[in-house]
Amino acid sequence: MKFSKLIKMAVSSVLANKMRSFLTMLGIIIGISSVIALVGMGQGTKQDVASKISSLGTNLITVNIMGRRSVTVTTAELNELKKKPGIKDIAPSASEGNIYVKSGSSSKSTTTSIEGGVPAYATIKNLGVSSGRFINQDDVDSRYRVAVIGSDVADTLFGSTDIVGEEININGSTFSIVGVLATQGGSGQDSPDEKIIIPLSVAQRLFKISTIKTFYVEATDQNSVSEAKAYLQLFMDNKFSSDSSGSTNYRIMDQSTLLETATSTTDSMTTMLSGIACISLLVGGIGIMNIMLVSVIERTREIGIRKAIGAKRSTILLQFLLESAGISTVGGILGVLGGYLAAYVMKTFFNTSVVISSNVVLASFLFSIFVGIVFGVYPADKASKLSPIEALRFE
Repeated sequence: MKFSKLIKMAVSSVLANKMRSFLTMLGIIIGISSVIALVGMGQGTKQDVASKISSLGTNLITVNIMGRRSVTVTTAELNELKKKPGIKDIAPSASEGNIYVKSGSSSKSTTTSIEGGVPAYATIKNLGVSSGRFINQDDVDSRYRVAVIGSDVADTLFGSTDIVGEEININGSTFSIVGVLATQGGSGQDSPDEKIIIPLSVAQRLFKISTIKTFYVEATDQNSVSEAKAYLQLFMDNKFSSDSSGSTNYRIMDQSTLLETATSTTDSMTTMLSGIACISLLVGGIGIMNIMLVSVIERTREIGIRKAIGAKRSTILLQFLLESAGISTVGGILGVLGGYLAAYVMKTFFNTSVVISSNVVLASFLFSIFVGIVFGVYPADKASKLSPIEALRFE
């Protein structure tokens, strides 16, 4: 029998039970749509994170001291460290999350991240102000209660970013707003839009700390990062060599380290989401096998007649494989369309970054066809092995 005729027979068999065929495809459709949309969301998140890390500058180095250490880093030591080759500037910092903040002119309030900084902080972290000014050295030296506020926090507390001169209340202390940070996008406490920056000296008093746990280092240029890290490593090793605990509980990270960590995290998330979505594809494949087995039973007499008049086993096998592959192929096409639709919905209504890769779309589509063929093999094999005599006796 000609291959084209087998295809026509497979198509007519699928169309004879439209609703059943569609419900069989549903698992494939949901699986393909989920894989495309979720992988796209993971790739979009990865791209966003990489873009934000890169925007901080390729010559940024972050040093964090963890735990309650008996050894401390002083401002004087950081000033000496600035003189080392490869190091352009250093900005110590102190931060606390989920601090209650209330606007001075209304009853609006929020919880956000408060960070203490110095003038160099803005340069090193590539921060700009849309209005007003940033923290200056006089603010730090004189412990002035002034604040530079993120645009999202300004909108939450005042409904506007034109708020220079207004006052906010942080943990019972009143601060005057001297500047509003330029919008950078993103969300979370690490985003400048969701942050309030105050002088480091005031932050240390507010948070009841006297030590420096975090400081940011700007290397002279991208090529000087390794040299700067080497001096920082030597400095930190010397500092903690006298620590009785015997441990060096600190981290020195440049942008490449942060990017690798972020990429690893987003890749793990994408893999997990893809695995969950692939379960839908497997369920869809089981559905195809189940329906094809039902189809074999329903068409037992038809198979018996065809074999009695000379149809070969390979012909019967191929016909049923074409039917299962056809169902999964159409389901794969609809799933791809569903994936693009889901991506559009996430972008438009949930403001989620989604990057759809043509390779992922192609791989998902081919996998759907593979699933249809694999799960169609058993029913097709069972149909091809039916005895013509027994099949003709079937009621």
